[in-house]
Amino acid sequence: MGENSANELLMRMENKYAKLSKGQKRLADYVRENYDKAVFLTASRLGEVVGVSESTVVRFATQLGYKGYPGFQKALEELVRTRLNSIQRMEVTYGRISQSEILATVLQSDIEKIKLTLTGIDQKAFELAIDTILNAKKIYVIGIRSCAPLASFLSFYLNLICEDVVLVNTNSSSEIFEQLIRINEKDVIIAISFPRYSMRTLKALEFASNRKAKVITLTDSVHSPMNLYSSCNLIARSDMASIVDSLVAPLSVINALVVALCMKKQKEVISTLEMLEDIWDEYQVYSGDELNHVSDMKLQKEKEENE
Repeated sequence: MGENSANELLMRMENKYAKLSKGQKRLADYVRENYDKAVFLTASRLGEVVGVSESTVVRFATQLGYKGYPGFQKALEELVRTRLNSIQRMEVTYGRISQSEILATVLQSDIEKIKLTLTGIDQKAFELAIDTILNAKKIYVIGIRSCAPLASFLSFYLNLICEDVVLVNTNSSSEIFEQLIRINEKDVIIAISFPRYSMRTLKALEFASNRKAKVITLTDSVHSPMNLYSSCNLIARSDMASIVDSLVAPLSVINALVVALCMKKQKEVISTLEMLEDIWDEYQVYSGDELNHVSDMKLQKEKEENE
């Protein structure tokens, strides 16, 4: 079976194969060959396809050591995610639904990710993240590729709440280290990374960790390499089985962080916003003049045309 044997589900099926009943062996054979299709089937549908009863399917899942069919299906999802490249995943996911169903399917998938994140997130880790951010002298935020907009969003709001926030520019490794050169034990770095994980982000965390800075990670799993250096892991689910990784749940966690920090620093946030309102009002005056100038010119032109 080559590279496939590294997967936990495939290994379990291989190890238990001899002890399985005839029907269960047929299930194992089908799953091994068609895991990309099996992942979308209910227990009864999988039974129909293979030609066994639904109870045989459920017993098969339990026999492999999973908590019923849902546990088995989760293992299947993991297998699909690791085995298929982006294009294959897109074909698998979207090949089975019509154009009109795409919107509902994708939004429903995002809802599921938020629900899974809610049940799985560690409240203590969340509170530790808040305290760490509040006590930090300087806050660095890093996110690469598809995580860059999340890093940008987080740093935009942190900047309204905290004194010293740096969004790390990530064009090259050397640029990252140049920006982190003064990071120390009084500072914190918040790293956002989802598959495919970024080596540049990991190196930045190693560098920060070596300089005794606090490390907070927002990633998709306890097994994420990002957690090697972190003192605080926030886990958000991102695994939509397609070319697009869903970043809706991570963004929800970021929103929760921002709201919690605002609650803790209400006075500072209010004074910052009041200051900004004053600045905006001041600039509004200039843009108002500008607009008046334009409309004055228009009136002047119309007057000349009428004469």
